[in-house]
Amino acid sequence: MSSKFTKLWETKNTNDEWWSSFVTSPLAILFNFIVVDWKILTPNRITFLSILVSFMASVLIIFGTYPAFVLAAVLINLGHIFDCMDGQMAKYRGVSSPFGSYYDKVTDQIKIFLFFVSSSYAAYQKTQDITVIFLAFTGVSFYYFRVYVKYLTMFIEMENNPNYLADCDKIEQPKKNNVAGPGKGFFNNALWLLKEQRKFFLFNEAVFIFLVSFGLIFNQLTLILWIFAISQVYYGFRRSWQRGAQIYRHQHDDLLKPMEK
Repeated sequence: MSSKFTKLWETKNTNDEWWSSFVTSPLAILFNFIVVDWKILTPNRITFLSILVSFMASVLIIFGTYPAFVLAAVLINLGHIFDCMDGQMAKYRGVSSPFGSYYDKVTDQIKIFLFFVSSSYAAYQKTQDITVIFLAFTGVSFYYFRVYVKYLTMFIEMENNPNYLADCDKIEQPKKNNVAGPGKGFFNNALWLLKEQRKFFLFNEAVFIFLVSFGLIFNQLTLILWIFAISQVYYGFRRSWQRGAQIYRHQHDDLLKPMEK
């Protein structure tokens, strides 16, 4: 195994979300193996490619034809590969920056909006049922509510504990990906892959990539919109109750751990 590939593999986030963990993030490492040393490409330019490709996918979804759906599904996953590549490249080159992190996270939120607005429009054109528009609106609203609850909780903790971020860093020390990957053996990789499937039920961004792609390829957008809306309402209320209870009960140690949306 080349030292370059090993170094790239170590940039993989051990807390990757479901679809990212075993599909788009490993593919991003393979893409980066080819282009990571190209000076013309920077992490921020790859982030721009990610949002551009995602916008193109959303336009194709609005077209409403099956060939356009299939191509859109491919582009959605390509955009997510780019989304993994930018962070990996930044870590590999040692050029991570606050702006790069901000840019990446903001464009992630824009893509969620684009995918579900375009999917609800395509579903409405097919069914003429206004319910699908309501489902997309509900899902996107409660997904953003999840994000808001997470960062509101962190802000409140920072207000009351000036050392909050430093305390988080002590717990969230970067770990090498020593559980799975090249050279870890078939059994360890199979066990890791099996355990990763639990992340599907967190219904976060990486799961959305899979769900929208599935809905496009199998022409099941209405079903996907129902799953999206129900899951986000559930997690919106669950996280708001959970974080509120932790703050009320002064369970500050729990809020130092990696915080799920």
